[in-house]
Amino acid sequence: GSPLGGEDLARHRSVRRRPLSLGLAETAGGVTLFNTPPPTQGLAALMILGLVERLAPAEAETFEHIHAIVEATKVAFKVRNAHIADPLYMNVHPATYVNDHVLDRLAGDIAPRRAAPWPARLAAGDTVYMACADAQGRVVSFIQSLFHGFGSGVVLPESGLLWHNRASSFSLDPLSVNALTPGRKPAHTLAPALAKFRDGRVMAYGTMGGDGQPQTQAAVFTRYARFGMDLQQAVSAPRWVLGKSYGDSKPHDLKLESRFDPDVIHALQRAGHDVSVLGPFEEIMGHAGAVVWHPGGVMEGACDPRSDGIVAAF
Repeated sequence: GSPLGGEDLARHRSVRRRPLSLGLAETAGGVTLFNTPPPTQGLAALMILGLVERLAPAEAETFEHIHAIVEATKVAFKVRNAHIADPLYMNVHPATYVNDHVLDRLAGDIAPRRAAPWPARLAAGDTVYMACADAQGRVVSFIQSLFHGFGSGVVLPESGLLWHNRASSFSLDPLSVNALTPGRKPAHTLAPALAKFRDGRVMAYGTMGGDGQPQTQAAVFTRYARFGMDLQQAVSAPRWVLGKSYGDSKPHDLKLESRFDPDVIHALQRAGHDVSVLGPFEEIMGHAGAVVWHPGGVMEGACDPRSDGIVAAF
């Protein structure tokens, strides 16, 4: 049975936290990224985009573009797995890893034509993402999860609500940064993203998919903001995911949708990536969505053809 009791639930308090942020001077004329602080993996999402800015791939959908994000993901996930936990128990400040000097050093360690060794510990998820904006310019990036398909499998009989299963992230090792301790928050993968452009645009974007979340965020954001793709095209274009994602059992390979140029796929294989080519539109790549609010009042949205999402205006 669960060690949680009524007293634990009564002591719970929601806390408003300041988001983590990172400025990118070379993208879209300047943009500030925002993501959620620990115990989420928002730090990893920001690190990936900070590293990609320094690696500076010149074109979308090329070997350089995909390799840069995949290798940045490996670096960011190693930091996440080593440090992200309940912020009261962390031994480093998360802002350390979005410092310019640290990102410069980490980017300098990434080989431009060679894949770094992998794997690392990976996480799954069962999640839904929503982005919304209104005429006054309020923009919300929102994500919710049960962690597994039916959460913990425990249902509240009075309401029919399922209990989630995020305590799976705890460790029974008392020396772990995520040791199971009363009152402690579990590390988790939920990391809805916001970006504020210097020209006044605000972008909310995200996806379900566990470890795939920051990878898909990086793909969608770089396509739209760095390479100038249409928002829907940025979501619909072929995607990849490193390691295990929702509904998958092969945890260490680099999965690519088959719509990528075969020359790009072969270049990734030659660089040492363990590549698996899947179908043209794979649900395992996440269910991404995005909304962009423009200062003139125009709003644009995009939903993922890999899922049953929708863009709706009221």
